[in-house]
Amino acid sequence: MQIQTGVEAGVEGALLKADVRELDFYYGAFHALKRVSMPIYDHRVTALIGPSGCGKSTLLRCFNRMHDLYPGNRYAGGGIVLYPDDTNLLAPGVDPIEVRMRISMVFQKPNPFPKSIYENVAYSLRVRGMRNKSELDDRVESALKGAALWSEVSNRLKELGANLSGGQQQRLCIARALASDPEIILFDEPTSALDPIATASIEELITELKEKVTILIVTHNMQQAARISDFTGYMYLGEMVEFGVTDQIFIKPQKKATEDYITGRFG
Repeated sequence: MQIQTGVEAGVEGALLKADVRELDFYYGAFHALKRVSMPIYDHRVTALIGPSGCGKSTLLRCFNRMHDLYPGNRYAGGGIVLYPDDTNLLAPGVDPIEVRMRISMVFQKPNPFPKSIYENVAYSLRVRGMRNKSELDDRVESALKGAALWSEVSNRLKELGANLSGGQQQRLCIARALASDPEIILFDEPTSALDPIATASIEELITELKEKVTILIVTHNMQQAARISDFTGYMYLGEMVEFGVTDQIFIKPQKKATEDYITGRFG
């Protein structure tokens, strides 16, 4: 595994978990991502910020091959290399299903399956062939504890996940993402549909989760990025304008375009 000391005054001892290399992406003829490069550091939170339509979510969904589900989409360029096995996630011979087992995703709006709380979390484990009930029980409990939800639902596991509050549903989706023991979790504006109390709970949880897993989050909320991320990338019109340690990006950006966006003069 490659050892990095961070970007500029980065986090010392940070390990490189993934590397985006001059990635291009097309929706049909539309060139949505233009030679995007950025590192993703292990057990750190990396935030993507920028105005609507700049390519943040498009880049996020490249990591778990979500674009493969729709015809006409096309990756180009160097790809996304995942360490320590140096796997290019976008290579033609790489199975997207295996990629999604290694890289989970939590969406903008809570989307629990129309199943019980227990089965929501156990779903990915059953897909992987796990059948032993004792083992399933342990993994479900562990994932719910990891999502700070176990104490609230331990006696409600047979209830529908849709019966939970919005914040609880999002934590259930996080537990579902954790259950498959992923290496990276992608968060696509995970608090935009939540109230301030639920938002604070999810932010606290994300900060705790980086002890276990690497996190890449898209957020429209710059204050949120400043609060919870270690590294931040600012995107505009499909390009990575600037990437660096979050404090540097927000306090002393290197590019005027970044400063204009951060200070509200643009966007």
